[in-house]
Amino acid sequence: MKQAVSLQKLDKNINGQRRLRACHECDWVSALPRLHAGEVAQCPRCQHILVRRHYRPAQRSLALAISAVIALLIAVSFPFVSFSIKGIGHSIEIEQTASMLLSFEQPIVAIVVALTIIILPALYLFSVIWLQLVLLFSEPKIKHRQIARTLKHLDSWMMADVFIIGALVSLFKIAGMADIQLGIAFWAYAVFAFLLLMTTRSIDADWMWFAIAGEPRAPAQTRTGQGASEQGLTGCPTCGLIHTLNENGDNHCIRCGEPLHARAPKSLQRTMSLLITATILYIPANVYPIMTTTTFGQEKNSTIMGGGIDLIQHGSWPIALVIFIASILVPIGKLLVLSWLCLTVNNAHQLSQMTRLKLYRITEFIGRWSMVDVFVVSILVALIHAGDLISVTPGSAALAFASVVVLTMLAAITFDSRLIWDNPQSELRPMRGNKV
Repeated sequence: MKQAVSLQKLDKNINGQRRLRACHECDWVSALPRLHAGEVAQCPRCQHILVRRHYRPAQRSLALAISAVIALLIAVSFPFVSFSIKGIGHSIEIEQTASMLLSFEQPIVAIVVALTIIILPALYLFSVIWLQLVLLFSEPKIKHRQIARTLKHLDSWMMADVFIIGALVSLFKIAGMADIQLGIAFWAYAVFAFLLLMTTRSIDADWMWFAIAGEPRAPAQTRTGQGASEQGLTGCPTCGLIHTLNENGDNHCIRCGEPLHARAPKSLQRTMSLLITATILYIPANVYPIMTTTTFGQEKNSTIMGGGIDLIQHGSWPIALVIFIASILVPIGKLLVLSWLCLTVNNAHQLSQMTRLKLYRITEFIGRWSMVDVFVVSILVALIHAGDLISVTPGSAALAFASVVVLTMLAAITFDSRLIWDNPQSELRPMRGNKV
């Protein structure tokens, strides 16, 4: 009943004023329409989804998060995958894909793997469970706002779905050399990856923040149909609330505490610095071996490109294509597109604002999938241990390539897409609730 009342209040005007939002991707100020379950409100200028309404959002997220935690517990409690060759067998549990890297003096890569496939997803799910229970059965406190903020920042760094693809690629790589058997944990983790994805999509952030801290009115001078910054305003990227900026062009959100800026400070400089560093590291990531395979006492070094070529020679074209796209095409594409956006962000004669924003959205979405090769290495290193008969060790390129992936993701995060829309002339579409 508490949630039903909150949803009803949420769709009404606040003290006679419609709820306003400033799009975090293009800075356009709009009034939210009344939404029903299954509908979304999109920015009329860039079509970014401002609000996604769900039916019974707390119960929905709670059920999915609990199911995902159960699947994760099963995944870390049973064997993940096993192999046997000439009577020698070995099986691993999923956490060994990170821990085994420590024995090969790859602590940074091990930390990245552990964080992205187990630790951060578990933290996210327990935070969702705790927060939704509080919203359903008690009154939220100040500390719960920090938990809600954390959910927003963890989203990009959970890579369970990418890890499953990496597992499939690694199994195809060794399928011709040994007998492979998938354990209970493999299927449980695949279910977990799906449930985690559904949990992230089930979060109704608009309802959640209203339930946690209500909805303070937007500043009285706020006008719809124009940019927020030209009115001395900005929208909170976490909870959506519109705020007035101080004389320094910044502020803090009164609802969630997020730092606010008219534009992200030194966005272009930070993005270009990260891209330059990633470009430098991308050279050793491709020149040096990413892993070394020992077969019958003979060592063979494999680079990222070399691993793809080997797959082609063995007839595994689809897997080679995955490696080529994720490890070659995506990183290079991100480096080129983000660099181009930084250099041309204020040039009116370039592609339209909408076209450039779409390019940015694509690079932001696909960046995490480059971790496939890192996960392939972590799985093979943990799994293939048969002495001189056959074994796999990580190469020096593993750290460099993992760094490239993380740096390009950070570059996409630090790039402020609102810069693309400064002084634009763009076509608008009417805002409305759209079924999804």
